[in-house]
Amino acid sequence: MSAVVSIDKCKVRQSFSSAAKYYDGFATLQREVGWDLLSRFVMQCANDTIVDIGCGTGFLTQKLMSRTPVQQMIAIDIALSMLHITRSKLEQFKAVQYVCADAEKLPLAENSADHIVSNLALQWCQKLNCVFNGFNKILKPGGQLLFSTFGPATLQELKNAWAEVDDYTHVNDFYTADELHTFLQQAGLKNIQIETKCYQSNYQTVIELMRELKGIGAHNMLSGRHRGITGKSRMQKMIEAYEKQRLNEFIPATYEIIFVSATSEL
Repeated sequence: MSAVVSIDKCKVRQSFSSAAKYYDGFATLQREVGWDLLSRFVMQCANDTIVDIGCGTGFLTQKLMSRTPVQQMIAIDIALSMLHITRSKLEQFKAVQYVCADAEKLPLAENSADHIVSNLALQWCQKLNCVFNGFNKILKPGGQLLFSTFGPATLQELKNAWAEVDDYTHVNDFYTADELHTFLQQAGLKNIQIETKCYQSNYQTVIELMRELKGIGAHNMLSGRHRGITGKSRMQKMIEAYEKQRLNEFIPATYEIIFVSATSEL
């Protein structure tokens, strides 16, 4: 894969804005991954400034605020409706600021953050190498970057099913751990630690899976996606192909998660 994934950012904003109201009802995986992210790496953040990129409805933001007193928490999301929900949940925390912004165009000063965290959000960035360059500038010397993102094996069953129907790209592409490591190094980040884990979710039907993906706003965001309406016959063919992968009476869906910790140069 090249250093640039062609993502339709307008589609990203629209999808997550539309999903905000129902997001928490579907985001079981996102919460589980968020817990895993915080448990895998040491994060000393007492009296520090933390930036939560792609905060969504505030799960990770709230957990971080509840762990230890922080000087400042900046919750950032591209979808304003997500921020409204986060604000309503965190009214008791006065140290939180809410910023509606794109991770690729952060309105933050250089050397202003002790930590940047992000849970399952950076996969929606077009130029991840440039994003890491920006993070390195925003972090104070020795500051920590901590994030999780999807890996290329994510939704492999859905990809395989669609591949039996047509040649269009129906599922987003994601960077490998090696590619992420290269981008982080090129950005000047140090002490890079990368771990991967595959999660499997099970569904009664393919439609149940598709509803969950819609509920969390995880549509196909690739700018080169097929923009026509997916007809009933093609959708039915995909479902029939997916049914061949049914295991123990369930429809499986794999999510490869890449966990990363890195620091800015002292």
